[in-house]
This record gives sequence, C-alpha cells and structure tokens, in this order.
Amino acid sequence: MSSTLDQKTNAVGFPKAGELIEITGAHELEASDRAVLNLLYQHAHDSGLLVKDGTEWEIPMTALRPSQHESNDRLRASLVRLMRVVVTVPFLSAEGGEPRYLHTHLFDFFDVSANERAASATVRFGLPKKLQPVLARSSRWGRIKAETVCAMTSKYAIALYELVQLRSGLDRCVETFPIDRFRDLLGVPPGKLLRGPDFSRFCIEPALLEVNGLSDVGVQAKLVRAHGRAPITAVTLAWWRKEGDAFRATHAEQQQPKQGRTARLRRMAQPAPPSAPTGGKARRGKPKKAKAPAAPAQQLDLVDALAAQEAGGGPAGTK
Repeated sequence: MSSTLDQKTNAVGFPKAGELIEITGAHELEASDRAVLNLLYQHAHDSGLLVKDGTEWEIPMTALRPSQHESNDRLRASLVRLMRVVVTVPFLSAEGGEPRYLHTHLFDFFDVSANERAASATVRFGLPKKLQPVLARSSRWGRIKAETVCAMTSKYAIALYELVQLRSGLDRCVETFPIDRFRDLLGVPPGKLLRGPDFSRFCIEPALLEVNGLSDVGVQAKLVRAHGRAPITAVTLAWWRKEGDAFRATHAEQQQPKQGRTARLRRMAQPAPPSAPTGGKARRGKPKKAKAPAAPAQQLDLVDALAAQEAGGGPAGTK
C-alpha cells in the first residue's frame, strides 16, 4: 500500500495525511488557523524530514500570512491557538492494526523572531514525537491546495473541503455521516448550533457556498431526518470534480480580493435568468425564487446518486 510520505506536492495540492484531516476537537480553531496549519504541515512534508526525530523547521513569517495585508499580530494569535488546542487523532497501531485514538497537540513548539516586522523574520516549529510515527504509517491522504484553503473564510468550508479531498479517489462519490461525527469532523463547538435551522444556516450553507465557489470540487449535502420536523440524524454528501466553465470560474474567483466575495459567490450560485423569446417581450410578473444550480450534466444529482448507490450501481468516484 502506498505511503502518504511517498507522495509529492504537485499542481493538485500537497498530500495531507487522512489522520490529520479527520481530527476531532479542533473546534477552537478559526479559518485562518486552519490555513496556517496546512502551510506549516506542507512545509514539513516537502522537506522530506516529516518523521525524523528531533527535526525543527523554519519558515518565513510572510509565507504564513494568507494575505500580505494582514498583520503579524493575527498570525501570532493563530500560532497561540494552534499550540493550545488538544485534538484527537484516529490511527491504527503498529502492533496488529488496533484502532486507537491519540490525544495530542498539533505542534511541539513555536520559536518566533523577536523583530516580527523584519523582512527576515521567521517561525521555527517542531511536531509532537507521538504524532510523527502516526504520520509515518499513514496510507490515506487528501491533496489540499494552499491557495484554496487560504481563500476561504469559513472554518467549516475548509474542513468540508478536506473531507471531500480525502475521499476523492474512492470508488464512490456519496457518503453518509452520523450527525455527531459530522459535527466533530467539521469542528462545530459542543453545545452550539444544535437546532436544525441554525446548523444549516451557520454551518452547512457557508461551507457549501465556499467549497462550491472556491475549490475544484462541487458538493451537495442532504440533511437526513425521520420526518420534516424530526431532529437531524445524519448528513449525506455527494461530490464531483469540476470541469470546463465551472473550473475556470473557480480559478478566476480565487484571484479576486476577499472583500465582497460572499456576495459574488452567492451570485455565482444562482442560475442565469431566462432570456426573452425571440421577437417578443419578457413576461412580466413576480419573479420566481431562484434555486441553486444543479450539478453538471455529466454528474449525477444527489438524489439520483443515492438511488444508484442503493441499487448497487453507484457512480465511480474521481481518480
């Protein structure tokens, strides 16, 4: 079985170990923290020394700011949160492959230049010694694009994007998550967004908006309930690779400033209004409420994908 460490960073992204993607307990991290986390781990992976005991890495502070307009104060706050949080990492033991959980910090230390305004200012860091063997044995990874993660402002969008990337090479493109596990994987704080409408409005909708607008994958989500007013019991995801105009629109939006991005993404998610018939006038009247665009024609809709899966003929995932 291929190892995560054997993979190289390429145009599709850097190979992030599945064990790091499926961590839980990271609800204190903000979107900027998750972006910095990915940049640091990509730097460690690309060095080829990710699992060498006692390795320390050094990276320019400017390389850790998603935007050159942000101050080092915000970066320093992210480093503090990354040091403070304790996460749970699922892994298989080296002895017999027993499923286990590692409770650990994500970093061993951060050593920051005293003069943070200097052009030569750097951040030195190390990884926890108990986490390094877990990464060394990893054989599951998702390719994460730094520019995609840094373009997102929702921590839920980043977590959802990584979950889908981890599964993009599977022979399926649909998966159902129990609601408690889905909340943990996306980093929803315990006791927050418990009502279905709140969970949908403040977690699912922002995540789908940014993943569909800023990444090279499209995602649909369905909240599973026993009936219309019953509590949410699960979330079903369906995903596909973008092509053509959809892919180009995503790349173009990544080049735009973050200011006004949410409004632009919402406009992108709306279908174009119908044109007037040739030789006639557009019909007057109250416009109908716009609906989210369907998946590309060559892709299955979520409902169709679920039906095909239940029939034993689910669509093949992207490779």
